[in-house]
Amino acid sequence: MSSQITIVGNVTRDPELRYLPNGSANCRLGVAVNRVWTNKQSGEKEEHVSFFDVICWRELAENVAQSVTKGSRVIVTGRLEQRSYDDKEGNKRQVVEIIADEVGPSLRWATATVTRNEKPSNGGSSRQSPPDYGYDSEPF
Repeated sequence: MSSQITIVGNVTRDPELRYLPNGSANCRLGVAVNRVWTNKQSGEKEEHVSFFDVICWRELAENVAQSVTKGSRVIVTGRLEQRSYDDKEGNKRQVVEIIADEVGPSLRWATATVTRNEKPSNGGSSRQSPPDYGYDSEPF
């Protein structure tokens, strides 16, 4: 069972595109989601910002890396996934990430031009021979 989520926010850093040894493209980006409301008692505007790590795979990863930059407003749909890892000091850490199914521009305050990519003939990634960055597993 997975948890579906949709967020709308601003990209906090340029997407990082990498390739696994098997040729799978992987892209990681950060998205900040602002929530603004008026405090009923004080009448003052209040704001809370949540930060999310978003992971994209294969063609979506390549398209996001080519299309999105820091500051872009995006809509992301995907599933929440929790994973554990050991940090540099050997401590167990847990993170919750969004594994993206779709990423697109928010058109609330912007316009966009969409260019359709041709489907790759090899059934995989649109790149013919991806560079080998030496990753044995997920790069993040």
